[in-house]
Amino acid sequence: MALVAPVENGKIVETASQASVKKSTKSSKSGMDKEAFLQLLVAQMKYQDPLEPTSNTEYISQYAQFSQVEQMQNMSNSMDLQRASSLVGKEVYIKTTTSSGDTKLVQGKVDYVSYENNKAYLYINEKKYSIDDLDSVVDTDYLNAYNKAYNFTVKLNKLPNVNGIDSSDGKTIDDLEKEYNDMTDYEKSFLAKDTVNSLNKYIERLKEIRKAAEEAEEKKDTESKDESEETDSTESV
Repeated sequence: MALVAPVENGKIVETASQASVKKSTKSSKSGMDKEAFLQLLVAQMKYQDPLEPTSNTEYISQYAQFSQVEQMQNMSNSMDLQRASSLVGKEVYIKTTTSSGDTKLVQGKVDYVSYENNKAYLYINEKKYSIDDLDSVVDTDYLNAYNKAYNFTVKLNKLPNVNGIDSSDGKTIDDLEKEYNDMTDYEKSFLAKDTVNSLNKYIERLKEIRKAAEEAEEKKDTESKDESEETDSTESV
């Protein structure tokens, strides 16, 4: 599979996934591991003042403090992995910062997780993100209800003004009415009150238009029938 990087104005644009991983890697490298601490300790012993040498007790104390910090870091990393594993299959929002400094939210389902260099990573649509950039976890029912309400509102807002509709808008309004009636109470709760009121106005206006059309058709049929009877009467005379 070829790897393609987006290019804009002749420069490679850093993706949200790349920014997330880069930030996580930089953060992990900024800490001090055990090897670095031991090197620092050896240097301290090597270059100490021979007239006022540091006591063994002080060295042991420093090492013990570092060991405690290291254990806490390992525990934190383990908890991150457990937390990341619990997110598999769930909808999440990842908050990342692009190379230009803009904040971007990436939404999707966590397919799987990986643990690299003591860091947990979430994979969404085959793209890797640091768990440090996790913004929020969204319930699937909530997300579906929100999207359904949003799409419903968009379709309703595409209709002409309620006083400007005609019979050609009938199918759209009928479909919207059916879609609303098929919603659960939970899904309906995501619709604004004004949206529901607007839908009802369209439904009532459509009823008036159809009633007027039926009355006009009945009147036309009556007039046609009267003309036919008058013609038959004239011919019989």
